[in-house]
Amino acid sequence: MFSANHQKFTQMDELSQQKVPFFFIIDFLVNQIEIFTEPEIEKNGLQIDFENFKTKKIEHPITKDIVWNAYPETLESFREGFVKVQNQLKLGNSYLANYTRKTKIETNLSLEEIFYRSHAKYKVLYQDKFVFFSPEIFVKIIDNKIFTYPMKGTIDASIDNAEEILKNDKKEKAEHYTVVDLLRNDLSRIADEVNVNDFQRIDFLKTQQKNLLAMSSKISGDLKPEFQGKIGSIMQKLLPAGSILGAPKKKTLEIVLDAEGFNRGFYTGVCGWFDGENLDSAVMIRFIEKENNQLYFKSGGGITHMSALEDEYQEMKNKIYVPIY
Repeated sequence: MFSANHQKFTQMDELSQQKVPFFFIIDFLVNQIEIFTEPEIEKNGLQIDFENFKTKKIEHPITKDIVWNAYPETLESFREGFVKVQNQLKLGNSYLANYTRKTKIETNLSLEEIFYRSHAKYKVLYQDKFVFFSPEIFVKIIDNKIFTYPMKGTIDASIDNAEEILKNDKKEKAEHYTVVDLLRNDLSRIADEVNVNDFQRIDFLKTQQKNLLAMSSKISGDLKPEFQGKIGSIMQKLLPAGSILGAPKKKTLEIVLDAEGFNRGFYTGVCGWFDGENLDSAVMIRFIEKENNQLYFKSGGGITHMSALEDEYQEMKNKIYVPIY
């Protein structure tokens, strides 16, 4: 497996050094890497909507009333993995762990209709397998300068003084500080002059079900000479993405795999578009997957030693939405 992945990362390096545009998808465990040059994208059933790259637009007007039902697991079921995570946190084996679940959903929308009608910074439809509509940037590379924007901490936007509550919540602040520190360290592996800018910015996420506020920060650095023009080598150093795993990475990965008990697959992996010069990439969250003709929405959140079971359960449910409005 390592050999196959090494070859894929080498292929990404070769394409980026040759300035050949390509799109890539990498799963959470970095076991599966798929690379598509521009002519191969639509041939392989991919539809992409990024800020600077879109496959051809096909309108899919929805005249029917939208049916959307979610069937989250019970609080008791959620508690089982949550307790495993918190026990490890209390032992000091992790400072932050991202605990995710899969929820059965029923809708009269196809994955294709969800892709075309949803609103998000990053959207991808992969055949009839999965669709995601993510607000979260992984990294951007512009003129050999790298940027990342960790997004951690959310709140229902309808709550009075929601922004101030989010910014001053001890648990949410601790979670955000930890992720910012983790990603600053990650970027330092491949970049110099790494700095945190625009700390604790609040983003507004509008959805059909519920509007949310999310907290993010900006981190930037100058790519080291040995990583310039090498997209594969950069990904190899940065993955899995810290914002949807936790810290420290190696031990926290063991913890979440034990606690979750399901295969995340491409959910919380990353994908990106290299245009021949620069890179734009996303964390694959807000994710709907088809398994044996049943749709599942995968969602979760960061757990710290201060996390309350009921709050984390509610956050997991809050994130089960489609941004159609």
